[in-house]
Amino acid sequence: MRMRPLGRTGIQVSPYCLGTMMFGQVGNPDHDDCVRIIHRALDAGINVVDTADVYAYSETEEIVGKALKGRRDDVVLATKVSGPMGDDPNRRGNSRRWIVTAVEDSLRRLRTDHIDLYQIHHPDPRTDIEETLAALTDLMRSGKVRAIGTSNFPASDIVEAQWVAERRALARFRTEQPPYSLLNRGIEREVLPVCERYGLGALVWSPLGMGLLTGRHRKDRKAPERRMAWVPRHMTDERTHETVERLALLAEEAGVPLTHMAMAFAVTHPGVTAAIIGPRTMEQLDDLLAGADTILDDDILDRIDEIVPPGTDVGPLDVSYDPPAVTRAALRRRSAGERAAA
Repeated sequence: MRMRPLGRTGIQVSPYCLGTMMFGQVGNPDHDDCVRIIHRALDAGINVVDTADVYAYSETEEIVGKALKGRRDDVVLATKVSGPMGDDPNRRGNSRRWIVTAVEDSLRRLRTDHIDLYQIHHPDPRTDIEETLAALTDLMRSGKVRAIGTSNFPASDIVEAQWVAERRALARFRTEQPPYSLLNRGIEREVLPVCERYGLGALVWSPLGMGLLTGRHRKDRKAPERRMAWVPRHMTDERTHETVERLALLAEEAGVPLTHMAMAFAVTHPGVTAAIIGPRTMEQLDDLLAGADTILDDDILDRIDEIVPPGTDVGPLDVSYDPPAVTRAALRRRSAGERAAA
């Protein structure tokens, strides 16, 4: 695979990044099989592996640590912190107290002495961004972390973090990890332009639309058996399925599998560094690798724009980050007394 610069870090990465969320009890519980999948991806030229402490309740990091034994120096290893790691309210979030504890836990599970890219998994409105950046800066100076990034940050939060880093002489976030696919193009409006303006690498997740763009979830076909009791709303949204049908028809006319068209689309945007693939099985990985050389011409890209206009989302992903201003009704409504007095 032809390497791309990871923002301005000087690190070179493959256009496909191996995501590991499906490794462990919530996806593929066979550790040996997961290790084989990771090795297959590395042998194919993928050189960046992305994980997180919360994946499979820390089990995934342990699997990745096993897989990278003897191959660690050839891999750009990325993990994340912020998600809840227990009932204790202090074992989550972006505070210094938690970050310095969580990084040691991740290093132990990953069987390494450093993390190439340490990412804040979600914004934490309760924590001053200066507090977070100061803790991460100390980790970089200690050599435990080589570069830092964010995930699911709104454009305004990305800009604020850059300003705080400059004014307080702290380490800068060098990457962002947002959702992006044929179905979810909202980041084209602000997030990707901001990343390009500040020189951030973008590692986009869910380029297959949380499975909707695999070709398995078609409108007139029996839905495949689900591994989880919870069914995200976007998996049953009629408008989304109608859009998938139109995209599937376009892929058929172009003579490429829908998965290959989706992946090629994700890495075509000049602001995207790499697209994160999350295979659960070797078969899924091999299918994605088979389409790594797919290139979409302008005609296909124009027709995609007609189906899903640039900068728009067909429907929000249930797992995407929503800021408190959206999720908390009290922040969207004046009090009853204020409304009555208006």
